[in-house]
Amino acid sequence: MDRREFVGQAAVAGLALGIELGAEGVASAKVMMPPFAGFKPGAFLTIEETGVITFVLDRVEMGQGTMTALAALVAEELDVDLKDLEVRFAPADRVYVNPQLGMQMTGGSTSVAAAWVPLRKAGAAARELLIAAAAAAWGVPASACQTKHKTVYHAATGKSAGYGELARAAALLPIPKEPKLKDPKDHRLIGKPMARLDAAAKSTGTAGYGIDVTLPDLRVALVKRAPAFGATVKSFDAKAALKMPGVEHVVQISTGVAVVARRFWQAKAAAETVTVDWDLGPNAKLTSEALMERFAASAKTRSDQFDGKGKTGAALTSASKTLFAEYRVPYLAHAAMEPGNCTARVTKDLCEVWAPTQGPGLAQQLAAEITGLDHERVKIHTTYLGGGFGRRLYQDYVVEAVELSKLIGKAVKVQWTREDDMRHDFYRPATVHHVKAALDAKGVVTGWAQCVVGQSIIAQAVGDWMRAIVPQWLPQGLKGAGGSAVSGIFKAFGQDPTATEGAEDMDYGIPALAVDYVYEEAPIPVGFWRAVGHSFTGFVVESFLDEIAHAAGQEPLALRRQLLADRKRSLGVLELAVAKADWTKPLPAGVFRGVAQHASFGTCVAQVAEVSVEGTSIKVHRIVCAVDCGRVINPDGVEAQIAGGIIFGLSAALGAEVTIKDGGVAQSNFHDFPVLRLTEVPKIEVHVVPSEAAPKGVGEPGLPPVAAAVANAVFAATGQRLRSLPLRLS
Repeated sequence: MDRREFVGQAAVAGLALGIELGAEGVASAKVMMPPFAGFKPGAFLTIEETGVITFVLDRVEMGQGTMTALAALVAEELDVDLKDLEVRFAPADRVYVNPQLGMQMTGGSTSVAAAWVPLRKAGAAARELLIAAAAAAWGVPASACQTKHKTVYHAATGKSAGYGELARAAALLPIPKEPKLKDPKDHRLIGKPMARLDAAAKSTGTAGYGIDVTLPDLRVALVKRAPAFGATVKSFDAKAALKMPGVEHVVQISTGVAVVARRFWQAKAAAETVTVDWDLGPNAKLTSEALMERFAASAKTRSDQFDGKGKTGAALTSASKTLFAEYRVPYLAHAAMEPGNCTARVTKDLCEVWAPTQGPGLAQQLAAEITGLDHERVKIHTTYLGGGFGRRLYQDYVVEAVELSKLIGKAVKVQWTREDDMRHDFYRPATVHHVKAALDAKGVVTGWAQCVVGQSIIAQAVGDWMRAIVPQWLPQGLKGAGGSAVSGIFKAFGQDPTATEGAEDMDYGIPALAVDYVYEEAPIPVGFWRAVGHSFTGFVVESFLDEIAHAAGQEPLALRRQLLADRKRSLGVLELAVAKADWTKPLPAGVFRGVAQHASFGTCVAQVAEVSVEGTSIKVHRIVCAVDCGRVINPDGVEAQIAGGIIFGLSAALGAEVTIKDGGVAQSNFHDFPVLRLTEVPKIEVHVVPSEAAPKGVGEPGLPPVAAAVANAVFAATGQRLRSLPLRLS
């Protein structure tokens, strides 16, 4: 081999050369082999000589099943069982950047889709190297060897060797760039039901969530936060708190006044005695009603311009009949089961963070900014997440912990209460929609114009995200300026693709379609919420389409079939859903059906809701759902995620909303932000369309159609068209 190849392979093997002086002072060299660090064919796998195989999970596990699904991709190609893998969460490192999001982040229903090729290649490359090492040792062709159960076999000679035995030799071989992947017909794991790898730990209480982190001499902190958005601390009185048992510090940080104690309940009790004089600022009288009326006025200004504007305007102007409706959806909290928390330990030379975060890369960037340390000296330890739904993309709880640890010089856990979590979220934006449709003399839909008005998720998030995406060697000041500039561009041009997704790219074959977005400034922090813009466009589009069908004298299912004639996947799930729901079969007296379909995150979903109404009470009895999400890794995981999305969406459809009063959030806990209880969950059936296409998202697509399916069933039952969420009958 040439010098370059020798140096490269020596580095892989951990080879070291030691120079010694002999008895006569002549330099001589001897080879010193440090402890073998394991066979590491890339960033995701390590195989030790003991046979232990470690898989580094580059996405977080927040209940959505990534640990199992992604491990299965590696295990399939490596020819091992899931139980043979020890799974560790990845540290913050740009080698683990999500290629579909541009940074190390879990979200957007991208985990399996982004990992489908890279992780299979990682397993296949390791398998090829192990086979090559065995073949070389036995003097046989690699093509004559097979793998099974962590072992390489040569059938003709009966020889075999475990992966651990071959690890050191395999580490010396060059990693193949394009390893051969298995034929799907040979898959042992992919497509088969699998037990969740995290199930045992979560069932026995041994899974380590952020809230469970303990460290020697750890302090716990609670923060008294502003009662109104944008309020600031003028002064505070902590004399009583500092006299209470266990309390060590009461200090001001960026988000309020922090009480630091030895135990959680000590900090909580003391925090209740701290009085804060707040400067409430300009938002002290703000209400959600006032905001929605402002949004509606902006929508009217834009929708008044629909007629005569472009192809869609011409369709509206020349229509035999036009139909108009206004839809409204509220702010929504994420309401994850685990409230916000983070543990940080900052020293002069190191910052360590333990956090339930969807964005380890962003957490590392913000911690580096606060501490002034290089990224290499900021270590992020990702824990299990007790739910995320987009909330853990935001690192405010990480910032608080790092600020406090730096300030007091000790390890500290910032623990949020449920009330903190509800009142200081990054909320799903409230939006107002004006929609107009054009119908010709035969009742055919010829045009659709829609205006979406609300705050911008992207404008708020892009500043922090840009700082985590750009090269780490850039000065922090330049990163901050660049992030602010990009955020300003989004605000100035009033563009946010998350606000119009699911409407401007709807699957319906409408000849003239125009969807506009109007940016509105407001002090409410908004963020990514499960299904993002699809969470409201799914409701609006599918409800309004039902209105169009009735106005045109058509059956809603028939109209959908007509408009989806050229959309094979969406039409396919629609037909499957209505077939499984026995659409033509009479229902029991008092029960009515509604249907909706929506495509999001590459996945097509259709749902039929069976609903009854008693007075003003809506009861959902059954949801039948059909899904086309490409190739399925774990059927049980897909069913669980789709059902979870349906339940999440039903909670928003039937009762959950965030309202603003006196500049702050009125809701505080599950008593006034209701999520579906077990007794309220309908029968849910999930039917998956077989597919050989690459996997698509499943964590979010179950949510968008469900509110419309229920609202359409309510209309069938009562004749009332409900155009606002949550659904309320008069």
